[in-house]
Amino acid sequence: MERGTSDSITQLETSDDAVQHPEVTIAAGRVRGRWRPTGATTSGGETSSGETSSGDGPGSNTIGTRSAAFLGIPFAEAPVGELRFAAPVPKTPWDGVLDAVAFGATAQRGDQGVTLIPEPSIPGDSTLNVNVFTPVPEPAEQSAGMPVLVWIHGGGYFAGSPASPWYDGRAFNRDGVVTVSISYRLGFDGFGWISDAPSNRGVRDWMLALEWVQQNIAAFGGDPSRVTIAGQSAGGGAVLTLLGMESAQHLFHGVYALSAALADVQPDRSEEFGRMMAARAGVEPTRAGWSALSEERVLDVQKKATELGADALDSVLDDGLPLGPAVDGELILRPTPESFRVGVGADKPLVLGTADDEFTMAVTDAAAALRWVTKGGLLRRLGVPKSERKAYLRANADVVAKGKVRLAGRLLTDRVFRAGVLRVLAARGEAPTWAYRFAWPSGHFGFAEHCLDVPFFFDCLDGPSIEPLAGPTPPQALADTVHRGAVSFIVDGEPGWHRYDEAQRITRVFDTPTRDVSDAYASVRPLV
Repeated sequence: MERGTSDSITQLETSDDAVQHPEVTIAAGRVRGRWRPTGATTSGGETSSGETSSGDGPGSNTIGTRSAAFLGIPFAEAPVGELRFAAPVPKTPWDGVLDAVAFGATAQRGDQGVTLIPEPSIPGDSTLNVNVFTPVPEPAEQSAGMPVLVWIHGGGYFAGSPASPWYDGRAFNRDGVVTVSISYRLGFDGFGWISDAPSNRGVRDWMLALEWVQQNIAAFGGDPSRVTIAGQSAGGGAVLTLLGMESAQHLFHGVYALSAALADVQPDRSEEFGRMMAARAGVEPTRAGWSALSEERVLDVQKKATELGADALDSVLDDGLPLGPAVDGELILRPTPESFRVGVGADKPLVLGTADDEFTMAVTDAAAALRWVTKGGLLRRLGVPKSERKAYLRANADVVAKGKVRLAGRLLTDRVFRAGVLRVLAARGEAPTWAYRFAWPSGHFGFAEHCLDVPFFFDCLDGPSIEPLAGPTPPQALADTVHRGAVSFIVDGEPGWHRYDEAQRITRVFDTPTRDVSDAYASVRPLV
């Protein structure tokens, strides 16, 4: 039987266990976690070696040198059997103590190979779970609780795992922030159109997980009235999607979106893709049809249907991803920027931005193929109208000088990520919004690629698999700055730089040195 079922519900037997394994009582029962150190450094404070780093703000006040991790706590019943392709069902209470010292099952299956972020797959059925990291695992009155960060992982809405060591909340715990990472159904299981199934099942998973946080986080020392949701890539798109949903407004109080990939799949496209998938699978596009297939078969059909050939790339650039949050008229009433224009989420502070060259890695092997392609031909191939090409090349003269590979990578980045920042900023109007760019060039790749900012946000440069992404000596001072801004935003609702407005367009550029720049996304404007 998998971890998280009745076999792992036990009674503690020794006082030593109680010291090493703190217990917390939540609505569904009692859970047992484990203590561990918070890490080597503080955000703008003292290191474990006694050295002092620069900086001030909320991150300067350290809660302590250890935090408690409660892993794999189910917030919903396992989405299998009759619950497959259904809306998530809250977890029923259990007796005894739930052993929450190891990560629960993940919706991501199998070995993903070399990925930018280490995100392991863990087998099992109970894939809807949360991980809670807290410096003070004791019940708190609402007025005395610590602020809370809830992290939604990325992965294109079809991959990713909340069990990444990079998503460990120990550095945020060190700085007085309770941290939660959540799981959700991926790919067709989470977002595919099925004629008689609830839409946006993955979105419903996010919402139930956030309901769980509202109900239970005070037991871990958190304040449910101070919840910031954050995510990167598809996770960044997830938190923007939630910010634009009327039905989700009570679940959080601030949003931090890193490299947000909004889906906003249109209803006809969602249905067309769902019917195409069913035809390829040889089943009716119904719950009964899909439930007759094994998980492995569904994943095989999904993989083949989403292969990114030339035609598929054009479709993604023009219409976005085919699997992701869909405008269903029920949960998501309209495309997210339109929701922002009519004022949804305008009372909540938002930080958003991207890395400078998110997708340049995807074209680094294309130098030979691009040799005989003109710059104008490249822009045409990547969907830039003729009327905008000269303006885009002028605005990106520094990138053009680095060659066509860098130009192609920047253009892909602009179309998929950076243009979206400008659209959200415009749609939000006077709502409290802060913009940033992550511009520090990786010591490995030489540019600021996709996912590079995540270990800086979590202040985990001493974690595993950092060097392949960031190089051998990523700057800890920059991690201090990025992380301190995140802590400031979670604690006080402001990240420490000037709010964005159309008059000044101030944007924080994270680099060495970090600086504030007016209209730092100017090079993207020809595309918007």
